[in-house]
Amino acid sequence: MDWIEHIQERKSDVIKDTQALLRHKSVLDESTATETRPFGEGIDRTYRWLLDKAKADGFTTKDIGGYAGHIEYGEGDELVGILCHIDVVPEGDGWSKDPYGAEIADGKIIARGAIDDKGPTMAAYHALKLVKDLNLPLSKRVRLIIGTDEESQWRCVDKYFKEEEMPVTGFAPDADFPIIYSEKGICDIQYSQSVLKEQPKDVENTLVRFSSGHRLNMVPEKGEAVVKSGSPETMKTVFEEYLVQEQLQGKTSLNKEHQLVLTVQGKSVHGMEPNKGINGGLELARFLNRYHWDEQGGYFLELLAEKFARDSRGKSLGIHHINEELGDLTLNLGVLNYDQNNGGKIGVNLRYPKGVIFTDVKKTLDKILKAYRFDGSILTHEEPHMVNEDSPLIQTLSSVYEEQTGLSSKLLAIGGGTYARSLNEGVAFGPLFPHREDVAHQPDEAIHIEDLLKATSIYAQAIYELAK
Repeated sequence: MDWIEHIQERKSDVIKDTQALLRHKSVLDESTATETRPFGEGIDRTYRWLLDKAKADGFTTKDIGGYAGHIEYGEGDELVGILCHIDVVPEGDGWSKDPYGAEIADGKIIARGAIDDKGPTMAAYHALKLVKDLNLPLSKRVRLIIGTDEESQWRCVDKYFKEEEMPVTGFAPDADFPIIYSEKGICDIQYSQSVLKEQPKDVENTLVRFSSGHRLNMVPEKGEAVVKSGSPETMKTVFEEYLVQEQLQGKTSLNKEHQLVLTVQGKSVHGMEPNKGINGGLELARFLNRYHWDEQGGYFLELLAEKFARDSRGKSLGIHHINEELGDLTLNLGVLNYDQNNGGKIGVNLRYPKGVIFTDVKKTLDKILKAYRFDGSILTHEEPHMVNEDSPLIQTLSSVYEEQTGLSSKLLAIGGGTYARSLNEGVAFGPLFPHREDVAHQPDEAIHIEDLLKATSIYAQAIYELAK
């Protein structure tokens, strides 16, 4: 069967539906959350739109309390799962197009979620729709499981699998081609600073506020500090020299309280590889740490500058672990906040390969941060995930990928975490092809239309081969 030809016949529908899904803003919004829309209005509207579309297209659908749902086709006792998500990270700044306009330019659809994970979700949807429309015989049921909290705490799949059956096998279209067989462990930790009851009154510089970042799994693109300085003009001049010297973008201003406001503009990327971005908050802390501060603010800045800045591998902390096959241990400080009345908060996204003893790493982190008056609590923790290289799942997907692309299906390990780890046997499978730049979580995130169609064709054959 010529899968690619069948998808080309449906090209306009695939593109149109992908654009429609991308035009829904689906960022976590706790302020509009209710019992029936647990992650806010935007995510719920997007999620309901997709389920309604699937029902209209003749699929069986089910909603699990607004947390997650599925789109099902086929018959049989066993179940194949395709795990997708429709929530996205905040759009941030720096876009050349409307992040929710889904405009087409240079052969690409540009929008937040284009590659992570709404574009791939629609590719998987049309792949399953093709299998259904062709009325191909299946011996298993296939479910597109739609999550709504992947970019935060995975509360969606936790809820879903408490109530629904576990697929015997499956994949998540939420990473790279060829096949991701190993994913790092991922732990989000919130460290909070104990507030000093009394602060010295005669210090030269006081840190009033500090803010950077929106999500733990994103490198913060901007850092901003509000300070009281005994020599604001001098600090302003030295800061401007620092920006030039370090080839950074930034600015200074005075607020209405005549306090100095310093801003560093970094580069936001996915938190799985912080070295590809520029952490605006940590770069700002590096500058500020050269001054003498009030005790509480000084602890905050010294910790950031001396233990985390420009060191995503944890060498300064003594927790680095190098693994050429499975990837290094990495640390991303995705959310940094401070105010002089409540102290500081540091959000750490820790990723570690199989072989690292997590309890030892956490113990070391806790001990070092305790010296700066910070105590930590684990928000979420997923252990490393790996599928046997000889599994029928990997053999099937490898065969499909090689047949359709003519390329070798080399197995990969990544620092990212996908819904594949929610399955007893699951891998990440596309949509990013080997020659493409990964722009997930970045301004002007996009998916090439050629790749969208090719991925749809690969997914259609993969679904058929797994479920026939």
